[in-house]
Amino acid sequence: MLDFGFDKIALIGAVALIVIGPEKLPRVARTVGTLLGKAQRYVADVKAEVNRSIELEELQKMKSQFETAARDVEQSVRQEVDSATQAFNQTWQDVTGDASFEAASTIAPPPPEYRHPKKNWRLKRGATPLWFKQKAGVRRHTQSGAARVARFRPPKR
Repeated sequence: MLDFGFDKIALIGAVALIVIGPEKLPRVARTVGTLLGKAQRYVADVKAEVNRSIELEELQKMKSQFETAARDVEQSVRQEVDSATQAFNQTWQDVTGDASFEAASTIAPPPPEYRHPKKNWRLKRGATPLWFKQKAGVRRHTQSGAARVARFRPPKR
C-alpha cells in the first residue's frame, strides 16, 4: 500500500497548486476526494462480499458435517433397535413357542385421525347457572327497543 507522509502530501499539493492553478484546485480536490471515497466503499463492499461467501461456504461445510453425523447416529440407533427387537422376538419365541408376536409387533396400528374439538359456546353458556347469569347481568331473553326503554324508564310519581 502507498505510504504518504506529511512532507509528500505537501509536495503533491504544491505541485498541484502550480500545475492546476488556485481557481480550479478546490474543484479538483473535491472530485478526487469523492472518487477516493467511492473507491474505498467499493473495496469495502468487495471485502464484505468475499467474507460473506467464505462464511457461506463454511456454513455449508458445517451443515454437511452435521447431516452426515445425524445420518450416522440414525443408522447406529436403527441397527441397535433392530438387533434388540430381533433378540426380544427370539426370546419371546423361545418362551412361548409361537411366532404370532413377531407378526403382531411389525404391524403397527395407524395413528388416530385428528378430530377438531367441538367448542360450542352455546353449550358453555347453557351450562352456566341461572343465579350466576342474573348476578353478572347476562341477558337471557331478547327485548325490543321499546320494551328496553320502558323497562329502564324512571317510575312516574
